[in-house]
Amino acid sequence: MKEYDSIVVGGGISGLLSALVLSKAGEKVLVLEKNNIVGNNCISYMVGGYQVDTGPHAITQLRKGGPLIYLMEKYFDYMPVFMDYGDYFIRTEKGLRNVPTTLGGYLTMDILPRKDRIMIAQALAKMMVLWQFGTDLTKTSVHQCLPWDNLSAETADFIDTFCYFLSGRSMKETSVHRMFVGGGFVEESIQKEIADKKIQYLNQYEDVKKVSYVSRLLNNKKVSYNQFYPRDGLKAIVNAILYSLPVTAEIKTNTVVEEIITENDTAKGVLTKGNTYYSEKIIYSAFARDLPKYIKELPEHYASGLEKIKQSKTLTIWLGLNGEFNDFNYVGGEVWYRKKAFWAMPTSNYNRDFAPAGKKLVGFMFSIDEKNNVESEKRDAFETILRVYPGIDKHIDMTHYQVTTPEKAAVSIDGFIGDTKTPIKNLYLVGTDADDRSMGVTRAAYSVVKLIKILKLISKG
Repeated sequence: MKEYDSIVVGGGISGLLSALVLSKAGEKVLVLEKNNIVGNNCISYMVGGYQVDTGPHAITQLRKGGPLIYLMEKYFDYMPVFMDYGDYFIRTEKGLRNVPTTLGGYLTMDILPRKDRIMIAQALAKMMVLWQFGTDLTKTSVHQCLPWDNLSAETADFIDTFCYFLSGRSMKETSVHRMFVGGGFVEESIQKEIADKKIQYLNQYEDVKKVSYVSRLLNNKKVSYNQFYPRDGLKAIVNAILYSLPVTAEIKTNTVVEEIITENDTAKGVLTKGNTYYSEKIIYSAFARDLPKYIKELPEHYASGLEKIKQSKTLTIWLGLNGEFNDFNYVGGEVWYRKKAFWAMPTSNYNRDFAPAGKKLVGFMFSIDEKNNVESEKRDAFETILRVYPGIDKHIDMTHYQVTTPEKAAVSIDGFIGDTKTPIKNLYLVGTDADDRSMGVTRAAYSVVKLIKILKLISKG
């Protein structure tokens, strides 16, 4: 007998957003989360008087056309306050340099050899023109587009670093399209997904945008022009969802799902260690590649596809610093691209309450090789920070390590991304392994917008 209209497996950001839109459509919803709190990679917590997030984050596409702003405006009863992200910088031995966002910027970026800058600019212009005229660049790697016989090892490190932070994979596995989106040359939008009519108009609109993107090559906005950070940390997004959930949404933590019950290739319910719950549909927001553990009779072709999902791990080192160390007197993020590359972000510059009075909080995120010992990765990363910032060790007040899987599927040219619909009737996927657009929270929000469209959900709020 049906107990719920929908059951959501997993209480991360995609699961919570799904529960919100389903319950706002009048459904009785159950969320099952194995941990003792919800949020997963979208939480904040206290360490030694400092408020840390689960890794440094920039929330993308918070202007019109972005999926998260659409969901917030339509479903949230309370809106978090967001701060302009700031700027992106490249750290060199001589200090900070702005990340280039135009053709001219790449040509004048004197941290790389002049001949390399010219070749990068030429390749960038060529690929943008090909994209404008309809070439699909989602399966063309960044590595394929550059003349590596003539480029320096230093330039290879530079390009590889940005590929890792945009896709979680190397330049041999990162697509040109992914680089264009991450560099701000191409905008993604949910306009087609939320439109009932006007599709022809929107197709024309996309063609016009492509022309405008070529012009951006000469006069682009800064990379972070459409990026923000929640003033109260990542927890502000989760708290806003929880505040907005109707009473028809129920959350059970410390609840491990053992099986998704199916009958005649149709999802019927969920079995946990202590209970069985039945519903009309199941929204699965856990790791898609783990789905065969819960459903034994998945079609072989589908299960083999899920096995191709690639993931990447990151190490974040949070440092609490006394206020005398001034290398982080900026708002935004910086990239160190030489040996042991990282992305750093001084989050306490957005909100002084993240650190005790007179101190600063900075997160350093490293891509790590899963084949290596985690403790050795931690040592190498910490030693890299000490090398890049001479004297920083005298100012460290707190050190905290996090090892996470920032996205459930890396966007690589030979990887696999699950679709919202599955071969099992009434079973749907959401999360960062069910949509390949954007990154992090925004990518999860894209998948939930697809769910809304497929299920034709109408908010009653």
